[in-house]
Amino acid sequence: MNVQTPEWVKNAVFYQIFPDRFCRSGQTRHARGIKLKDWGASPEEQGYQGGDLYGVVEKLDYLKDLGVTAIYLNPIFSAASNHRYNAYNFLEVDPLLGGEAAFRALLDEAHERDMKIVIDGVFNHCGRGFWAFHHIMENGGDSPYINWFHVRDYPLYAYPTDANQQPNYAAWWNHASLPKFNTDNPGVRDYIFDVTRHWLEFGADGWRLDVPEEIKDDSFWQEFRDVVKGVNPEAYIVGEIWHEAAHWLKGDMFDAVMNYQVTAPILGFFGRHNLNKNWSHSDLNWAATDAQGFKRDLETLFNRYDWEINFAQMNMLDSHDMPRALWLLNDDQAAFQLSILCQMTLPGAPCIYYGDEAGLSAGTDPFCREAFPWASFEANPHSLSDFYRKATALRHAHPSLRTGDFSILHADGDLLAYRRRIEGEETLVIFHAGKSERATLSLPADGLASQTYQPAWPATAEAFTVKNGALTVELAPQSALVLVA
Repeated sequence: MNVQTPEWVKNAVFYQIFPDRFCRSGQTRHARGIKLKDWGASPEEQGYQGGDLYGVVEKLDYLKDLGVTAIYLNPIFSAASNHRYNAYNFLEVDPLLGGEAAFRALLDEAHERDMKIVIDGVFNHCGRGFWAFHHIMENGGDSPYINWFHVRDYPLYAYPTDANQQPNYAAWWNHASLPKFNTDNPGVRDYIFDVTRHWLEFGADGWRLDVPEEIKDDSFWQEFRDVVKGVNPEAYIVGEIWHEAAHWLKGDMFDAVMNYQVTAPILGFFGRHNLNKNWSHSDLNWAATDAQGFKRDLETLFNRYDWEINFAQMNMLDSHDMPRALWLLNDDQAAFQLSILCQMTLPGAPCIYYGDEAGLSAGTDPFCREAFPWASFEANPHSLSDFYRKATALRHAHPSLRTGDFSILHADGDLLAYRRRIEGEETLVIFHAGKSERATLSLPADGLASQTYQPAWPATAEAFTVKNGALTVELAPQSALVLVA
């Protein structure tokens, strides 16, 4: 099968936003008498802190300056939780986020700045307030919508009275609040595909799919792709699959996945001397690794997929579903910076999780979903924001870093060097992940395309030249070089 993925994604830098916690604008006209949490309240308190889509609009110029060209939004449809993965109306933007008018403004203002907007699609399940599920709650077996879900008995135990009472219908991970759709039902499929089509026609540039492997039906996702590409052939389809995903990445279902399979190796290598072991995930090998292990992981990953897929993968260092990267690195900022630079120079579209550039460091959900500290950040911007700005600029400046081929030139201990190459440009990326001693690395000239390389990171006046059959560089601990010819 001929695999094709959206061209714009290969050149994108994404920024993930958890809408309730990114920015409260003051423009959303809330109903009188509602109560929001204080901005910056502990995420353990749950509740709503009032971030909205107008707030994202207000920060578009900031994001553009950061180097962001695409935004991935966590769910925005009306739902009874701050994460909104339990929608009760997939055709309504939550009024707490500013409603449809705010989403219209965001799309228009983002597109004016040549920025894309990808939204979160939760099509495996819904919330208990979804109209068809509510109809069954009221009517039991007499509801015409009884087969829209996997109901085993009724009345529905939608609100368990104790921990031992299980829902008598299929629900995601058996959470009563998340009834699972029966996607074998043609009416359910029609509804989901109508939702899909509606928001693409409204102007969204793609879908991130929540837990798509829970819908174990290839024909569903193949039809979903036909709907998406029928509206916009350049719309992006990225699935949340934490493990190997070749089944979904053959060109007939998804364009990419959230590439957690690159997350763990990056952090495991650059944080190998200071890795936080107080977290694990069943689909990830969360462990320190040396350069040789990192090389094996990268080569395994890139050999698994067509290069159209590799260039379109969403590469993240963290997300709303895991601890923040800085916390996983035990607040070792130098290791985090090397991880960022690696993320920006590998094949695949890098994705920044909101607030990472402000130095946020927290454990897993709910702690990783805290409010962006705008007041303190704007008064005293964190040094990581400038680092991100320079790293994204590096990626944007060099096409080889976006769509060039990839090969590892050296991997041993704390030293890693790889090459990105495209017609007219060769870029060498060299890392020293060690924390104590300076290191010298010599790359044989017969593996290089040029005799002279200009430093792009850090930008200095001195060129690097092949001498005595090798390109020799010296690196300080926890440092990197990016050389371009």
